[in-house]
Amino acid sequence: QVQLVESGGGLVEAGGSLRLSCAASGSILNININVMRWYRQAPGEQRELVASITTGGGVTYYADSVKGRFTISRDNAKKTVYLQMNSLKPEDTAVYYCNADALPVGSAVYNHYWGQGTQVTVSS
Repeated sequence: QVQLVESGGGLVEAGGSLRLSCAASGSILNININVMRWYRQAPGEQRELVASITTGGGVTYYADSVKGRFTISRDNAKKTVYLQMNSLKPEDTAVYYCNADALPVGSAVYNHYWGQGTQVTVSS
């Protein structure tokens, strides 16, 4: 089965940086991983899209709240998407989830996958 595993979360002071990683594994080929995304969900809040990146990495999207501070990138050979987070603010505190549209081996249909999430806590 296809799995997404996030890492890199932790506790950081305001103004600091973290780099999140999300690696895909299982019955999936790197070429068949389409759009990859980062979402986040703060306590009591709806899950929101933070950033996304297309297969070739040429088209990216960022939520207004993170523009200029966060950078999404991917390494297709490693089947991994990254989120570099700079100038972190307390309001960035949330569980961050990676997400991907991917075509599993043996399937003709792209499926939507979620990781388990990684906690990011930014202290003031």
